[in-house]
Amino acid sequence: MSAAMTNMERAKVGSVKSFKRWGRRHPFIRYGLPMISLTVFGAVGLAHLIQGSKDIAKFKDDQEWEIIETRKALSRTGPINAYNPKKISLEEELKAWQEKVDINDYDYKRIPRPNEDKSH
Repeated sequence: MSAAMTNMERAKVGSVKSFKRWGRRHPFIRYGLPMISLTVFGAVGLAHLIQGSKDIAKFKDDQEWEIIETRKALSRTGPINAYNPKKISLEEELKAWQEKVDINDYDYKRIPRPNEDKSH
């Protein structure tokens, strides 16, 4: 049995030495190829994860928009019939302000200066 163990041990030691030798002969295969493959597969994996999160966010936005649309019956500008601006001209606005404010009836009021005493 000891002869069999020695043969196995020799095979193990021989394979380890040949692997080290192989790494010295072909350093790109031992160091460069794993590094490049890790970089490429990592980038592909991250792109896949990011695209998945974008798809989920888009789906949630679409779902929320559908809920808002059904609850409030939205059109492109807001709730339907919620805002109906009146057609007003500038002349009409001027006449309305002139009726509210009389520019001939006024009182003079003195504004105190900042450095004046309040006792005067």
